[in-house]
This record gives sequence, structure tokens and C-alpha cells, in this order.
Amino acid sequence: MKKEIIIINGTGGSGKDTFVKFVSKYAKVLNFSSIDKVKDIATIIGWDGSKTEKDRKFLSDLKKLTTEYNEMALNSILEKVQDFYSNEDEIMFIHIREPEEIEKTKNALKTKVYTLLIQRDGYLNITSNYSDANVDNYSYDFYITNSTLDNLEKQAEEFVNSLFAINIKK
Repeated sequence: MKKEIIIINGTGGSGKDTFVKFVSKYAKVLNFSSIDKVKDIATIIGWDGSKTEKDRKFLSDLKKLTTEYNEMALNSILEKVQDFYSNEDEIMFIHIREPEEIEKTKNALKTKVYTLLIQRDGYLNITSNYSDANVDNYSYDFYITNSTLDNLEKQAEEFVNSLFAINIKK
């Protein structure tokens, strides 16, 4: 079975999770974020799940601290990739915002990893924190523009077909 790893990025509200949901109609998908464990820690210390500018900066700063301390995000990604290779999923999406973390992850995985940026018509990038402010500062392998849900779903199907060069399932 062919397996592909995709690092996905995009500003808040761009449609990353919706795109992944659409891809899952055409392939078996594992969806993971480099900030999942950071969110767990944030919840323990009082974060309520909100995504205000203050919350986004808090999460970005907390991720930076845990990265400097023990590479928590990268280590959790490497663990999840091991799970991916031992299960039936065909595509793994890894959400990473910071360009240097994208490169670090690609190098650590030592396998072909594609990068994908989801852009949404009319949405401005969030610039209140380091992680969100640098979403566009990377040269991605694929770019998807989210203009309508129907168009995004069509692009998801085309994306899967281009990854596998066949239609996996309808």
C-alpha cells in the first residue's frame, strides 16, 4: 500500500480541516497537528479552547517554549508517523505553521514529504503571533485556493488522484 505524508498549512479559517475531511472521502486519512500536545498543556493551565488573537499568541509562545525545551512537537510527530506506517491509513496530514519546523520535520522523517498550503479567498493572514505570521514564508509543493466548498472538494479529489495517480475510491 502506498503511503504519503503531507505537511499542511494555512492561516486560521483557510479550510485546512475541511480539505482534510474532503480528502478522507477518497483515501484513508490520519490527521495530526504539531500543536496537539501544546493544546493539552494549555487546557491543563486554563486555556478554554478559544482562538482569539491572545489565545493564538499564547499557543504559539507555548509551542516555542516546548520546542526549545525538548522538541515536544517534533517528537510527537515522529511517534504519530510510526503509528501511520503500521496502520491502514494512506495519507497522513501533519499541521505545522512555522517554516523552520516544517523543514526540521521533513529532515527528521528522512522520507519524501510533500507540503501543502491552503489559501482562502478574502482571508488575511493572522499576524499577531510568530506561528501564524509566517505561514506564507515557505515554498510549498502544492497550493490549494479555497473559494467554495464544492470547489474545495473537487480539489481534494484531484489532489488524491495526483498523489496516487489513480482514483483510490469513489
